[in-house]
Amino acid sequence: MKKYDCVIIGAGNGGLAAAVKILLAGKSCLVCEKHNIPGGFATSFVRGRFEFEASLHELNGVGTKGQSGGTQRLFEELGVSDLIEWLQVKNAYRLISKEEGIDFILPFGIDNIIKACDTLCENGGLEAKKILDLSQLVYEAVAYISQSKGKPDPEVMKTKYYDYLAVSSYSVNEVFESLHTPEIIKNVLSAYWSYLGVHFDNMSFVHYANMTYSYYNVGATVPKYRSHEMSLAFEKRIHELGGDIFFNTEVKEILCDKNGHVSGVKLVNGNVIETKHVIANCSPHNVYSNMIDPKYIPERAIKLCNFRKFAGRGLTIFLGLNGSPEELGINEHSYFIYNSSDSVKMYNEMSNLHHHVGQATCCLNNVNPGCSPDGTTILYMTSLYFDDAWKDVTEKEYYKLKNEIASEFIDEFEKATGATLKGHIEEIAIATPITYARYCGHPQGTIYGYEGTYKDGLMARVMMVNEDAFIPGLRIGGAYGEREIGYPSAYTSGYNEARRTLNDMEKEEM
Repeated sequence: MKKYDCVIIGAGNGGLAAAVKILLAGKSCLVCEKHNIPGGFATSFVRGRFEFEASLHELNGVGTKGQSGGTQRLFEELGVSDLIEWLQVKNAYRLISKEEGIDFILPFGIDNIIKACDTLCENGGLEAKKILDLSQLVYEAVAYISQSKGKPDPEVMKTKYYDYLAVSSYSVNEVFESLHTPEIIKNVLSAYWSYLGVHFDNMSFVHYANMTYSYYNVGATVPKYRSHEMSLAFEKRIHELGGDIFFNTEVKEILCDKNGHVSGVKLVNGNVIETKHVIANCSPHNVYSNMIDPKYIPERAIKLCNFRKFAGRGLTIFLGLNGSPEELGINEHSYFIYNSSDSVKMYNEMSNLHHHVGQATCCLNNVNPGCSPDGTTILYMTSLYFDDAWKDVTEKEYYKLKNEIASEFIDEFEKATGATLKGHIEEIAIATPITYARYCGHPQGTIYGYEGTYKDGLMARVMMVNEDAFIPGLRIGGAYGEREIGYPSAYTSGYNEARRTLNDMEKEEM
């Protein structure tokens, strides 16, 4: 077998971005993927006459012409941006929250958001502006810290980014409280919490601000041909740069030499591929439990895995409807339908199989009218479980239970929006945490990696990234990395781990 400078395990978003970065540096690279297509969650599947998006609701950070976001700049650097056709989402979301009686459409654009919030309460726009201005400063501070490679000038931080230092150790709710944010403004600016995977008593304001400011400011997009369009763009780029991708190829073991440095990977078929560097685009739980001889794993690596909590386990209902969005009464792309806008209350209740308190639902046709045949609609309903709620479900109970849950979600959407779904369902597919665990090998079916609390969130992980590289030659990227959950985060994490791997190579060559 050919020897490679770097082997990447998994052709998910992080692994694909890492491969391109390694190849751009002139190094040889192999991606090993156990599935027969690239992308991991970034793919699609067909039922009847509908092609369903597997996971992506919308992509943050692409931006618009003349206002590129961080994701677009990364894609431009990696040479894949021109291979993807982007479609712009009109509004951020429609929030329907029963407990507070909220039914509100939040637009994109900072000025537009301020105007919209001005209709909610006295000085609502001004109160929203306080949060958005602070979020902008945090966003710029995080960018500066990243550009300085984690070594920012203390004087710059104390003068230009003073407010970042003031809020960096506080939760989202603590910042809302300190700014005396009116409850209605807090509620409408909190709807995105479920996409971030942790409630606002336990989420760092830095994480919230860094993500939502970019989202609110430059808007969201979707690739015209589903997320698999991005995966195929990366695959094409890898081949253009001389890299290899082996599909239907599962890595069984990461090998180490007598000094504990990575020396290769062993495939399920018994073949060994020599390399001194591996980037694993998969769960550290899987890597340390199943893929490395325990004698090479330091105790700290096991302790860190045990300390961390798996984030939301996914449930998604895919609907192919034989009516147009207009006919069915579906007017927006993105809906948050909650029992309450209190993220703490919602989080604590989202572990019960028989009590569903919220859904994030998207209608792809309202961004991409040609995504399904004329006169039809594609709708995705997603929710999370913040516990291993499905572990005791028997095979006999499984199909009955997931169909009952889907029926409840459909009823809830119809009641909240006035739309008509039942009677128009032509195709339905239901993915539970068991589906996600089987498809991508994620422990307990988590779709969000590790929970990003303010004690173990973005900045904490960035500060400890070198200390958390436990085995020489091994880096772990993707949703389990320092950038946490989401498509842009996974791409950035893979890119960053590739950059660190290149630095490791450079040190070894000196």
